[in-house]
Amino acid sequence: MYLYGGHVTSWKNEHGEELLFVSSKFSNHGPLESHGFARNRFWSIDPDPPTFPKKFIHYEFRLRVALGLGGDLMLTSRIRNMNTDGKPFTFAEVRVEGLGTLDYLDNLQNKERFTEQGDAITFETEVDRIYLSAPTKTAILDHEKKRTFAIRKDGLPDAVVWNPWDKKAKALADFGDDEYKHMLCVETAAIEKPVTLKPGEEWRGRQELCAVPSSYCGGLLDARKVLQCAEKMHY
Repeated sequence: MYLYGGHVTSWKNEHGEELLFVSSKFSNHGPLESHGFARNRFWSIDPDPPTFPKKFIHYEFRLRVALGLGGDLMLTSRIRNMNTDGKPFTFAEVRVEGLGTLDYLDNLQNKERFTEQGDAITFETEVDRIYLSAPTKTAILDHEKKRTFAIRKDGLPDAVVWNPWDKKAKALADFGDDEYKHMLCVETAAIEKPVTLKPGEEWRGRQELCAVPSSYCGGLLDARKVLQCAEKMHY
C-alpha cells in the first residue's frame, strides 16, 4: 500500500500469486477529476485510529485495509463532512456475472443509457460502463486460471466495468500496449447519485474481494455457487 493516493497495489494468495493488476508503467463523470481527488494526495498511517474529531477544517477521509481469516481483502472507506459553515460536501466515488438486466451508462457513447441484455458480460472490444444500482455481490470468472473473484459491497450502489482493449491501451501513457489482455477493472462506486454530506454527517462504504478456487464449488465456475461458497467462507 502506498501513502500517495492510499493505493493498495498488491494482494497475494498463500502461493505468492499476485491477485491485483497494476500497470508496469505505473472516467470522467460528475464534477470531480477521474477516480476522485483523494488518489492524488498524500495519506498518513494511523496505527490506532480514534473516532472522528469534533473539529476539522473541511472533511476527513479514512480508509481501513484489512485481510480476513481466509485471505479476503477488505477495504472500508469513511468520510465525514467537518464543515462548520453549513456547506455540504459532495463526492462521487473474464466474464462478469451478477450485472445482467441492469441499466448502464456507456462512456463510449456519450454516457447514453442502455440495458444489459446478457446474463454475463464478456469482452471482445473496449468496454467502459457504469452499471446502476448493482447488486451487493458480483462474480468475475477467470476460466484460464480456474478461479473466480467474488466482490461484496456496501454503501456503494453502482459498479464500473472497464477494459481499454488494444487501441486505447496503446494510447494510454501509463498503460502497457498489451496489458489489456491481463486485466479487467470492476470497481464499486457511487456515481449516478453523488453522496452529499451535511455538516457533521458521515458516509461509509465497503468493498471486499475474495478469490475462490473452482475446487471450492465442485470444479465448476458457477457464479451463483461461488458467491454462496464465499458467503460460507466469510461467515
